[in-house]
Amino acid sequence: MERLLDLLSFKSLALVFTGADFWIFFLLVYIGFAAVNRHKTMRTMYLLGASWFFYYKTGGSFLALLALSTTVSYLLGLLIHRSPSQFVRKASVATGIIFHLFMLGYYKYSYFVVSSINDLFGTTYKVVDHFAQFANQLKGDQTFNVTDILLPLGISFFTFKIISYLVDIYRRELEPAKNIFDYGLYLAFFPSLIMGPITRAGDFLPQLYNPTEITRQQFGHGVWMILKGLFKKMFIADYLTVNFIDRVFDNPHTYTGFEHVAAIFSYSIQIYCDFSGYTDIAIGLALLMGFVLKDNFNSPYKALNVADFWRRWHISLSSFLRDYLYIPLGGNRHGKVRTEVNLMITMLLGGLWHGASWQFVIWGGLNGLGLLVYKNWKKISPWEKSNNWLVIAWKVLLTFTFITFTRIFFRSDTMEGVETFFHQVANNFAWELIPKVIWSYKWVFAVAALGLILHWLPYSWKGKAEQTFIDAPASLQVAFSVFVVFVIYQSVSADMVPFIYLQF
Repeated sequence: MERLLDLLSFKSLALVFTGADFWIFFLLVYIGFAAVNRHKTMRTMYLLGASWFFYYKTGGSFLALLALSTTVSYLLGLLIHRSPSQFVRKASVATGIIFHLFMLGYYKYSYFVVSSINDLFGTTYKVVDHFAQFANQLKGDQTFNVTDILLPLGISFFTFKIISYLVDIYRRELEPAKNIFDYGLYLAFFPSLIMGPITRAGDFLPQLYNPTEITRQQFGHGVWMILKGLFKKMFIADYLTVNFIDRVFDNPHTYTGFEHVAAIFSYSIQIYCDFSGYTDIAIGLALLMGFVLKDNFNSPYKALNVADFWRRWHISLSSFLRDYLYIPLGGNRHGKVRTEVNLMITMLLGGLWHGASWQFVIWGGLNGLGLLVYKNWKKISPWEKSNNWLVIAWKVLLTFTFITFTRIFFRSDTMEGVETFFHQVANNFAWELIPKVIWSYKWVFAVAALGLILHWLPYSWKGKAEQTFIDAPASLQVAFSVFVVFVIYQSVSADMVPFIYLQF
């Protein structure tokens, strides 16, 4: 009862998909949704209120920023659509993009910019939250801390949704939302608000104007996706990070080179299960309410090359960068050199989007180089179109290894951590200790292997398992769901582990 009262109050309470508080919240929302889902306007208003409440409980006063962004971008969208002047249309879309990229840059990259300037020029500038300072002046007190700039949850994701909305209207590929409430729900829809997928208005808004129809197939698919996402996140990703990965990266000098290599390969499994687990749950929750979100992952570790990997990994971001950055830069329309420059710019900025540090820039650059090498290699490779299973297995293994190598920079907190990783691998691999390490972490290696095996299973097998669940009687579905949830929560060995992409 105390937990329920905390939830219903306006106290800050992080509503994360793996926490019991979120599922209480969703149950209450779903009961109300069942009463209004036949009425489109009421459904929109109800879900918008629930989504804003969700964001307030999780992100606190940053709800004001979300409301401001919603209002500004909605009005700019109307101006872009209605103005007969091409100058006004261009100025409006530019204003919207610059304003929201400024807000993203202010909150996400202030520390990175200031520290880079200090390192470069030997200065001692400090970060000050001017917005908090201004709010304190208005209130006449010191409510807000001005010495720290906190990152608003989900700002990277809803900023890109805003940009795609404004640009699509400018390109006359999209009609504006019929009203600000529809648009507000597009931005704030709680399943995908914090960590995506980055939905396009052209995919989401039409669903608001149709009656809700939740078929047995759709409901079963939604429940399956939620169970699959929880299993990925809590049984696989969280177990690996708590029992092995964090230990190695938090104290790199005390672990051998082999343990570092095992940790970074385990991290590739963890980050996939963590992030795709979130999006699986988001897709499942949306389906239970009659909304279809596009898949964000397509078995990325089955990729045959780096280009194939980026077609399968974080699909909504990859397609956004292609449509709103790479193609506007010129894409592949201006010769080989310009194409390669455009590709590198896209990947470097994609790396920087993930985090405000040089490690992420290097990570993006390495992926860009990987794309360029493959782009040129495929022209001369005698195995490019081979169907031989050994060749395919080699391509998959090589791609997985390269992607994992780049993540040394993604996972390490500092460049010193990166240096320590390579030092331990080069100078302290400790071959003689490998059997002991494997035995000591036997359950970690077993869970990692389970993650890869499940990932590499044929699509047809996974499809049959899901359809069997969907076709099963309701009593068996409930029993199976209870069993899976019981197994998942029995595997939890520590406090809740945050989703990796919450920091981005």
